[in-house]
Amino acid sequence: MPVADQTVEALASPVFDAHTHLDAMAARAGVDPSDGFVAQVMADARAAGVVAAVTVGDTVASSRWCVDAAAAHADVYAAVAVHPTEVGTLDDAGYLELERLAMQPEVVAVGETGLDYYWDRTQPAVQQEHFRRHIDLAKRVGKPLMIHDRDAHADVLRILREEGAPDVVVFHAFSGDAVMARACVDAGYVMSFAGVVTFKNAPQLRAAAAVAPLDRVLVETDAPFLTPHPLRGTPNAPRLLPLTVRGLAAAMGRDLDELCAAIRDTGRVVFGLP
Repeated sequence: MPVADQTVEALASPVFDAHTHLDAMAARAGVDPSDGFVAQVMADARAAGVVAAVTVGDTVASSRWCVDAAAAHADVYAAVAVHPTEVGTLDDAGYLELERLAMQPEVVAVGETGLDYYWDRTQPAVQQEHFRRHIDLAKRVGKPLMIHDRDAHADVLRILREEGAPDVVVFHAFSGDAVMARACVDAGYVMSFAGVVTFKNAPQLRAAAAVAPLDRVLVETDAPFLTPHPLRGTPNAPRLLPLTVRGLAAAMGRDLDELCAAIRDTGRVVFGLP
């Protein structure tokens, strides 16, 4: 929950959080997520100019929770999938449940799915197999694909080419350089920037943002992770998104209100948000 020294200046022009984990936020805070937690998080977010959030599943159980949370809160939307480091036990029954969830009206994306070669939890070949199945799921249900890509840029792009990407692809917490950003732009993909764009040791990410067109950019917290500077090291939350938005505007050389308006427009195109 908010503390006094984490107050941030609210955005005059509202935005939405394209990727957060409300269940993980509650777990990290040690509270029951069903006991008014989501409502309070979103009230705090609105006070900062963040009017909606997409809460993202990383297991079948988490995805189910996200759909329920979205159904209960008008300013919350859901994405469903199994994270690449968690796919080792995902079976056909799990995919049937994911497909059922993905078809719910509250669900705006299939994700996060993709490849993660940083954590040594699941073999790359296994991750790649399940990434292909998630791509197929997104195409079958007609929802955007939300990608987790860590230390796996070449394989992610290759598999998207081989399988044929869904109509809309979003790279969550985009982590590439300017070359990767241009490849995503050329392919028609959307890049969602998280708090890392504000880190002093991330000049390559700011260079990527500088070449990103306004209509290919979203912004996210990935809360409770990737908290932006100067609060790095503390739990992230949607109410802290203005720090990332301002950092991204500076990296792109864009007016803040112009960027916020573009993010809202892209949210309507990508996720069908109001």
